[in-house]
Amino acid sequence: MAGFRDQLNRVINLPSIPKRIISVVPSQTQLLLYLGLDIEIVGITKFCIHPNAKVKAITKVGATKKLNIKLIKSLQPDLIIANKEENDRGQIEELMDVCPVWISDINDLESALTMIQGIGDIAGKRQEADALNLEIRCRFDASIFPSLNITVAYFIWKNPYMVAGRQTYIDSLLQKCGLTNVFESQRYPEVSPDELVAANPGVVFLSSEPYPFKQKHIHEFKQLLPKAKVVLVDGEMFSWYGSRLLQVPEYLKELTTEIIA
Repeated sequence: MAGFRDQLNRVINLPSIPKRIISVVPSQTQLLLYLGLDIEIVGITKFCIHPNAKVKAITKVGATKKLNIKLIKSLQPDLIIANKEENDRGQIEELMDVCPVWISDINDLESALTMIQGIGDIAGKRQEADALNLEIRCRFDASIFPSLNITVAYFIWKNPYMVAGRQTYIDSLLQKCGLTNVFESQRYPEVSPDELVAANPGVVFLSSEPYPFKQKHIHEFKQLLPKAKVVLVDGEMFSWYGSRLLQVPEYLKELTTEIIA
């Protein structure tokens, strides 16, 4: 029996390489399929939409925070891959009685790369995971971001307004761009219009997920902050860790170019 540590430092014991895997995190589903685990994945969430051609035929086991435990049990998994933040703790603890659960905890690029390596190890795809990590590092190393003296507010929700604060994966990518987060609160605080005006960011990012900000919302923020540059951003590029990281450096370079134009 082999033992593996997840990102909560829990030991996960498996008698052999898992043959029936359920992934309850969209970005990690995309990673597993990138690593070549098409046959092994027997269940995913309804939010697992990439790659489209592969996920269509896989059984959907509910939403990330509202999983169908009965259906998951019926699929007889020998490994479930989850995330501390994206999944409901109570449900994940319940699933621990079904089979081993490997849990990720992502706060920055390094922990994302550690996650890739950990999933590669436990799923029997270490060589593929190492190659992916090497390519991601090379692409980030080759990307030169300008030194910006610009503050930013990154919005993830409306009614109420919510932003990505410090100690989040999103904030770590903002730092990669050379941007300074105006909201120092940790995680995902609610902010009022008055607090936004007082913070006075030079740039406002409106994310495409989890709230689907659109072009029509730009005017709303421009009324509050007429001097700020308000930009719609691809939320998947800022919050889908895993194989999506291959596209992130180029996206961030294009975004910083747009900001300073």
